[in-house]
Amino acid sequence: MFKQQPLTFREDRTFTITQFTDLHWIDGRKEDQQTLRLMEEVLDAEKPDLVVFTGDVIYTGPVSEGEHHCEEPLQAFRDAVQAAEARQIPWAVVFGNHDTETLITRQELMNSVLTYPYSVTQPGPAELSGVGNYRLPLSGRDGQPAASLYFFDSGSRSTVPQIPGYDWIHHDQIGWYTEQSCNEQRELPALAFFHIPLTEYQHVWERATCYGNKHENVCCAHVNSGLFAAMVEMGNVVGTFCGHDHINDYWGELHGIRLCYGRATGYNTYGKEGFHRGARMIRLREGERTFETWLRLADGTVIRDQPEHSPTL
Repeated sequence: MFKQQPLTFREDRTFTITQFTDLHWIDGRKEDQQTLRLMEEVLDAEKPDLVVFTGDVIYTGPVSEGEHHCEEPLQAFRDAVQAAEARQIPWAVVFGNHDTETLITRQELMNSVLTYPYSVTQPGPAELSGVGNYRLPLSGRDGQPAASLYFFDSGSRSTVPQIPGYDWIHHDQIGWYTEQSCNEQRELPALAFFHIPLTEYQHVWERATCYGNKHENVCCAHVNSGLFAAMVEMGNVVGTFCGHDHINDYWGELHGIRLCYGRATGYNTYGKEGFHRGARMIRLREGERTFETWLRLADGTVIRDQPEHSPTL
């Protein structure tokens, strides 16, 4: 059995991450094959050090006329991550609201994820809300800690009767994050990954210059549980990455943290004409508290930072 080595910066001081999000894999149908080809082309072009799937890897939600969900969630998930596995690229996942809506529980899906040779996903503390709250350290070329990657389970639907809509990252998860952060060197950068955007994704669009597109509402929870405030206070997180809203791909900086959407990858779900599926790329450099990010699209286009929106004063 392959034993995954620690994640480490390259000799050229870089560490590159591909973010795939909202694959909505079902059963290998034509749209799934389009998704697979896109992922293969991105990985072959970019050759990242890590792949992060930010939720809704598979679709197990309820179906209406003309819609489908996967019937075999474990097989669907296996097919969805095969591009990374076949290329022996380490990969990590956070679950979205559709991964375990029916047919399978989060714990059952996590148990399967832990068996993959190139998965670096961790189940996280069992006592925390959700499944898959964990931290992955990045080592420098000297083997010393150089950066951290945080992963949060942002849940599915609210379980509080008087609060409709989506779930949120809970107080115990935030407490875990702050405890982890207190044990790290404050000057080391960190990135955070989750599926459902924080309410601050709306705030940054309203208050700051943003780069990219906003074609739908920010579908966040109706409760602001304070994760962003905790990140500002701890001072380590320099960027956050989510999915969920398939035709948003913008990023903007708020209080020193860059809030980034991924670019929806899957063809089995809604999109917008002319808005190509793709992936967000992220590159850290050892010793620097910043990162580069760009989009690589299905047609081969690479989109660097271009300001698309500035707030009206």
